[in-house]
Amino acid sequence: MSSLCRLNGRLRPHWTCRSLQARTSHPNIRTLHARAGAVPPASVPSAGATQTPNAPAQASACPRPQASLGVDTGLSPSSRRPCRSLNPELGRHLSPLTLVAPAYTQTARLAAANIFTSTSSPRPPTNSSSRPSRRDQAASLVSRHTSRPLTARTLGSLDTTSRNRSFATSTPPAMVATKIDGTAIAKQIRETLANDILEKQKINPRFQPTLKIIQVGDRSDSATYVRMKDKAAKEANIGCELIHFPESISEPELLDRIYRLNDDPTAHGILVQLPLPKHIDEYTITSAVADEKDVDGFGTRNIGELAKRGGRPLFVPCTPKGVMVLLKEAGVDLKGKNAVVLGRSDIVGSPVSYLLRNADATVTVCHSKSQDLQEHLKAADVVIAAIGQPGFVKGEWLKPGVVVIDVGTNYIPDASKKSGQRLVGDVDYESASQVASHITPVPGGVGPMTVAMLLTNVVDSAVHAFEREKQRKIVPLPLHLKEPVPSDIEVSRSQNPKQITRLAKEVGIASHELEPYGAYKAKVDLSILKRLDHRRNGKYVVVTGITPTPLGEGKSTTTMGIAQALGAHLGRVTFANVRQPSQGPTFGIKGGAAGGGYSQVIPMDEFNLHLTGDIHAITAANNLLAAAIETRMFHENTQKDGPLYRRLVPAKNGKREFAPVMFRRLKKLGIDKTNPDELTEDEIRRFARLDIDPETITWRRVLDVNDRHLRGITVGVAPTEKGHTRSTGFDISVASECMAILALSTSLADMRERLGRMVIASSKSGDPVTCDDIGAGGALTALMRDAIKPNLMQTLEGTPVFVHAGPFANISVGNSSILADKMALKIVGTEADEDHAEKAGFVVTEAGFDFTMGGERFFNIKCRASGLVPDVVVVVATVRALKVHGGGPPIAPGAPLDAVYKQENVDVLRAGCVNLRKHIENAKSYGIPVVVAINKFSTDTDAEIAVIREEAIAAGAEDAILSNHWAEGGKGAIELGKGVIAASEKPKDYKLLYDLEGSVQERIEAIGQKMYGAAAVEFSELAQKKVDTYTKQGFGNLPICVAKTQYSLSHNPDLKGAPTGFTVPIRDVRMAAGAGYLYALAADIQTIPGLPTAPGYLNVDVDTETGEIDGLF
Repeated sequence: MSSLCRLNGRLRPHWTCRSLQARTSHPNIRTLHARAGAVPPASVPSAGATQTPNAPAQASACPRPQASLGVDTGLSPSSRRPCRSLNPELGRHLSPLTLVAPAYTQTARLAAANIFTSTSSPRPPTNSSSRPSRRDQAASLVSRHTSRPLTARTLGSLDTTSRNRSFATSTPPAMVATKIDGTAIAKQIRETLANDILEKQKINPRFQPTLKIIQVGDRSDSATYVRMKDKAAKEANIGCELIHFPESISEPELLDRIYRLNDDPTAHGILVQLPLPKHIDEYTITSAVADEKDVDGFGTRNIGELAKRGGRPLFVPCTPKGVMVLLKEAGVDLKGKNAVVLGRSDIVGSPVSYLLRNADATVTVCHSKSQDLQEHLKAADVVIAAIGQPGFVKGEWLKPGVVVIDVGTNYIPDASKKSGQRLVGDVDYESASQVASHITPVPGGVGPMTVAMLLTNVVDSAVHAFEREKQRKIVPLPLHLKEPVPSDIEVSRSQNPKQITRLAKEVGIASHELEPYGAYKAKVDLSILKRLDHRRNGKYVVVTGITPTPLGEGKSTTTMGIAQALGAHLGRVTFANVRQPSQGPTFGIKGGAAGGGYSQVIPMDEFNLHLTGDIHAITAANNLLAAAIETRMFHENTQKDGPLYRRLVPAKNGKREFAPVMFRRLKKLGIDKTNPDELTEDEIRRFARLDIDPETITWRRVLDVNDRHLRGITVGVAPTEKGHTRSTGFDISVASECMAILALSTSLADMRERLGRMVIASSKSGDPVTCDDIGAGGALTALMRDAIKPNLMQTLEGTPVFVHAGPFANISVGNSSILADKMALKIVGTEADEDHAEKAGFVVTEAGFDFTMGGERFFNIKCRASGLVPDVVVVVATVRALKVHGGGPPIAPGAPLDAVYKQENVDVLRAGCVNLRKHIENAKSYGIPVVVAINKFSTDTDAEIAVIREEAIAAGAEDAILSNHWAEGGKGAIELGKGVIAASEKPKDYKLLYDLEGSVQERIEAIGQKMYGAAAVEFSELAQKKVDTYTKQGFGNLPICVAKTQYSLSHNPDLKGAPTGFTVPIRDVRMAAGAGYLYALAADIQTIPGLPTAPGYLNVDVDTETGEIDGLF
């Protein structure tokens, strides 16, 4: 009897005394007790208790345990001293509003005496000091009902309504448990969630947690549960969408929808409402839900992590999580407590046992095969019942003061209910509530908490999703530098690239947005632009150069070096955006364009050859249109109006309909009819006949090979063409207007419109004939549909690179695509709650040739079309090129360099810096900060570097920084990277060189005079005629691209330095209406190069053992 003491005239365990005394010391509480007949005021005789002969008139407040079990009839005020509790933790958590009932059931008497045993003993006399223990008395009671050991099955069949007369004359202690109100707690949780969401939305308006519920079939109970969740979600400001499928849906169809929801960034939680129809496997379906959206918490990963000590589950299953919250709200400290879990299901029993264990409770899981169940229950401080048997757990099996969480949901018949049934738990609430300190009711206990925890998981998932969007971190690849630096292909092969899926994950590209082409390259779907549209763009850097030599000055290498420095060494997520190289130069003289040394794109061979086939798609689209033009002219020349029209709009199943693309021509002609049979003869003639003037056709066939003999050809010489011959020629594929459109399009829809409005010729009446007039716009778009997606690759140090589009720098913009830039700027951009200055990444793109060519087109054509504004212009300069502009001897590929380029010569160098000064002035005229990158060569001296730096800063550059990225990779460009970061924080005064309101001549003159230093621009008769035609046709307000030599600021490659006073001759003007610019030819530009005597392909071969390509450079 060491565990019992007397308080308020009743026998109680020691650990309850402190709590009960605290409750009865308050006068209001004493009054409540008195009204209940449990604890009368001091002047009122005790009621409802039997006087024990051996008991004194008044008991001391809390004496040491006595051998006698007498019960007092009252309690004096002076006896309210605290009692030493054997379990103070649980004692403190007892509710101060618990009422002590005046009468005691058999369940209460058994529980209060802590009687749990499976052995019997004789019934003792009531007042004998040698009477058996309460434990033995309980055994006597139990043994009369069954001789079987108590298990989950046998215990459920016990008759606990009989009375044991040996207890009749004494009144054991009892209590009325505090109800743990799950309904109220759940309501409070929903309110808290709603407020938290509103607060987060103030910072990030996009924050909208959303639950997607999948229901298959029309079960009424499932529909009820879904409505409950939907109602609760709305109360918590959580979006909830029901996706309902008929019961006939197949498993593959359901899986497909789940996979799409996994990829849907607006779905933060996916819940499959069970049960599913028999023909659908529940495990397969529920396992298909992505771990990060498994808000039910029952996925393999979540449960596995939950079961681990120190595991990190993404979500805790809702019901077990609700149980833990209820225990916390009840103030239960689980450390060291004995917790018994009845039931071992995967839904409740097992996961809640893991949670209890992780809370440092001593956990026992009981189930249908457990032996001596009462021995476990009698020692339990906490009982979690989840076995699905109504009223299974009786109060007399419980330890006094136990905390009971009833998870059971069972319907039993009840004629008093309208439905004929009522909901009960696994615990006999009436008896258990007389013993427990805290208990959950059914309904109103765990049930509401399950839904509340589901909502909590959805919000947690949304928070995690938004955090994941911000967690972009590039893990650099180490470089193992060698000296001297090996060949580019050797350096490329010395590195083991990341799998492209890994790189995509590092920068935050979702798996469904990535389309791998092998292990090391992939396309990125344009849908990422919509997902990241809310982000503030990262920093935008354009790399240009001074007027180069035929050997090149390392713009591509510098672009990679800056990207590697920023991304691998300075902690800024950085993309390098470059053009895809043509295979023509790769097999010709120039070689590849992957960069060089330890600053290049890898794998180099994949970069320089087919990549993902974009140029092949351009070639196919271009040549389809060329074939369509020739074919249309042939058929118009060999057919009359009626037959031509009927063949263009054939009848199908007796009905004639226009193809969708034909409505574009009808609209252009002002014909608003939709029925082909309603057109008049004049309308038929105008619609069917394009009347192309062969002399005005500008569209040529293309291929990606330097084949000089295709520069001029004659087509139509076969007898089948009936004498309809025409002189034409080939261009290199990257010179196609389709490639320029790929570079300048801002969306798939924009590309479709641009392709459709390409002007391929004029009619004999002088009207422009477009691709859509031919009817080929849609087909070309189909061929280029995948080409519009940027290609993801990597640098030698594992930083990301977008390789996309490759418009010919001579006659086109010479820049990579707008879409690649837009996409990269969003990927490296910042969320609303991020510090932009500290977190913004960089996009480093390259403009072809020098600033005066590539840079000018970058601003006036590309930026005008994209709406983007760069933060920094980098001008790449070399000692070698500046010496050329200072009067050094000419440089030719393959020829040995003159001594002036190998030895220090400050005077020649300083004289050549006039070219650098002009490019800096040109760049600054757009209002953007300029940084000069001095690309280091081994022959450069400190004095020469100092001259360049001095001259650059004097010309207005923010800084001029030596960079050794070719030999050292990103490490050699760290200072340059820091300079770029500093310059990006400087204010901008952005402005373009010209507006589009003036004449074509005025725009060309602005470029010639302000960018080149010309005194005037002179138009040939042909050029002027073309300008007049384009203006008449409505194309006079397009921006300008001037095609000229890249080896001089002027049109003459022999004029070095910064020439002035010359006149730029414009011999021809052509139009790229779809791309959106006019290009003026100031020189004789070859649009398909030829091969040299010793072309690059002589060195290329394949190792047939390994499959590796050798000889590229």
